[in-house]
Amino acid sequence: MAECAHLDQIEVTQLPESTPGCEDCLTAGDPWLHLRICLSCGKVGCCDDSPNRHASAHAAESGHPLIRSIEPREDWSWCFVDEIAMVIAEIEGQTTIPPSPLGG
Repeated sequence: MAECAHLDQIEVTQLPESTPGCEDCLTAGDPWLHLRICLSCGKVGCCDDSPNRHASAHAAESGHPLIRSIEPREDWSWCFVDEIAMVIAEIEGQTTIPPSPLGG
């Protein structure tokens, strides 16, 4: 089974209590579908099913490899470099998020 070689880059181990939405979409006034958090810096971005794909764009621009879903009842993470999904047990907490503007 493949393993992620970037776990040493995790800086965020406690999820925020809440977030108003995708940081870049909120700035631009755009809608998003699902939310992800960068595990290197904590930036909240939208998923690849969202029109702007801000989480992927942030990973490409910053070189930060790992995100985690902050959607209710989801605890998976994704490494963009190794292209592998995983659950990282050391990440704690739940984030209250607003409903998706796209209704997802």
